[in-house]
Amino acid sequence: MRTSIATVSLSGSLTEKLTAASRAGFDGVEIFENDLLASPLTPEEIRARCADLGLTVDLYQPMRDMEAVPAEVFAANLRRARHKFELMGRLGADTVLVCSSVHPLAVDDDALAAGQLSELASLAQEFGIRVAYEALAWGRHVSTYDHAWSIVASADHPALGTCLDSFHILSRGSDPKGIEDIPGEKIFFLQLADAPLPAMDVLQWSRHYRCFPGQGGFDVPDLVRRVLRTGYAGPLSLEVFNDVYRQAEAGPTAVDAHRSLLLLQETVGVTTPPAPVVPTGVAFAELVTPDAAPVATLLGARGFARTARHRSKPVDLWQQGAARVLVNTGPAGRRDGTGLAAIGLESPDPVGAALRAEALLAPVLPRRRAVADAPLDAVAAPDGTELFFCATDRAELPDWRADFEDVPHESGPGGVRRIDHLGLVQPWHQFDEAALFHRSVLGLHAQESVDVADPYGLMRSRAVTNADGSVRIALSVGAAPADDTVHAQHIALATDDVVAAARRFVAAGGRPLPIPANYYDDLAARFEFAEGELATYRELGILYDRDAHGEFRHCYTRTVGRVFFELVQRDGGYRGYGAQNAPVRLAAQHTATGG
Repeated sequence: MRTSIATVSLSGSLTEKLTAASRAGFDGVEIFENDLLASPLTPEEIRARCADLGLTVDLYQPMRDMEAVPAEVFAANLRRARHKFELMGRLGADTVLVCSSVHPLAVDDDALAAGQLSELASLAQEFGIRVAYEALAWGRHVSTYDHAWSIVASADHPALGTCLDSFHILSRGSDPKGIEDIPGEKIFFLQLADAPLPAMDVLQWSRHYRCFPGQGGFDVPDLVRRVLRTGYAGPLSLEVFNDVYRQAEAGPTAVDAHRSLLLLQETVGVTTPPAPVVPTGVAFAELVTPDAAPVATLLGARGFARTARHRSKPVDLWQQGAARVLVNTGPAGRRDGTGLAAIGLESPDPVGAALRAEALLAPVLPRRRAVADAPLDAVAAPDGTELFFCATDRAELPDWRADFEDVPHESGPGGVRRIDHLGLVQPWHQFDEAALFHRSVLGLHAQESVDVADPYGLMRSRAVTNADGSVRIALSVGAAPADDTVHAQHIALATDDVVAAARRFVAAGGRPLPIPANYYDDLAARFEFAEGELATYRELGILYDRDAHGEFRHCYTRTVGRVFFELVQRDGGYRGYGAQNAPVRLAAQHTATGG
């Protein structure tokens, strides 16, 4: 019997995955869409590569949220499907996986689902393609294999069959006996996977995945309040079983644990430490580097001007609009190249912010400064990033820029207004600690954690932000201890016209991060653009996303040391960070650096 494997099951670039599958003896592969989008190879080149390796392309997947949706959504789905079917012809794949819908507008109407799947299958048949419909265990209205099969049977279309997935079937406790009632020719694909049984979850959850209060989802404060109402006068004691903590250094973990109890006591009203002072903006981002030339070249191409020099330290101030970048070539510079070492946070009360940080055990950093230097308090975040509490352009408080002397410069029309957000890579064992730190010490709101596909694993990311979005920090960590040395930090710069700013960057000799053509082919299937708009994005390496609030256009520079710059344009209140595009960006960065 032939064997196949989904590319999502393996790590690395698509070329590496195909080679590994062939060498292991597989006959074919399922091409996962993200792998194709992030590949620099054209679909024809991928097809030829598979043929050279003796592999067939058995499935292209997934196609999502296709059925039981309103007419206007389904019309857009058919448009997208036509693009995908054309692509599959170039790829040499004749079967597409369609997962049961999780679309918020999907309705519980089997007749509508069958009718729309039949219409989809008719379109697929024109391209010589079969549609394999699969029940996701978490599908909105269709979550079991027998339900999916009943819809397929009702549609009664020769190009429509079902895909059976062992995980989706067994994880719901479905009885597989009913599979015997499905005609074999209507089972278009079989996917196999195993998983730990749910019966072990609570025990393993307890012994391996506990975390400190404030880092998880339990309402610990409510429980503590109820205990305290009994008159309990004993200690608040932590008993946390966690594999990460057991591998991390004990000192920082103990500080994190104590900080969680300090925050808990504040939450339940036992103690009253200094109140959080939420930062109101980013005063500067500081890069340390052993060689300022590559950074200066990059900043110059981005439209920044070197406006000032520190009076007593080898630190230059580069500025454009309200975006300021310090370039430090002093002895504290990183040995492993350029890195983002410090952030200046605008604070309505710098002294109060420092007192709050100290009360919650943030390490206060000693600062070497001359007598005339402005007093500037700094603390260390869990990853070692220095956080300065600043007051810029406020007559009643010391201004950090008084430490700098202006230098002759010419400012060009770069188009950058301010720093939109900063990306910080966390040590693998401090991701949860970092989120708690920024929430408790700085008073920032922690958004939901998301997983982003990287060519060599998964990257977790979680943003922390203030209410108006003037401070945004994206915290990320890889899936393994080595990953925090691979992923780069970044500075995202806000502009009102990313196309114009990108053109100026290229005209000034800047080198944008090259984005694969497959990504833009997918954009054409997902969205409608004005005439020539997509060609412009392709030319300049601009990526695109939208959410319920607005649109997002962004592009990247190549990496210098461990830092790259991003140029972003937010329209209509877009709140995200382009997470949909992150797998493509990560793959492109690996390719650009020879990874």
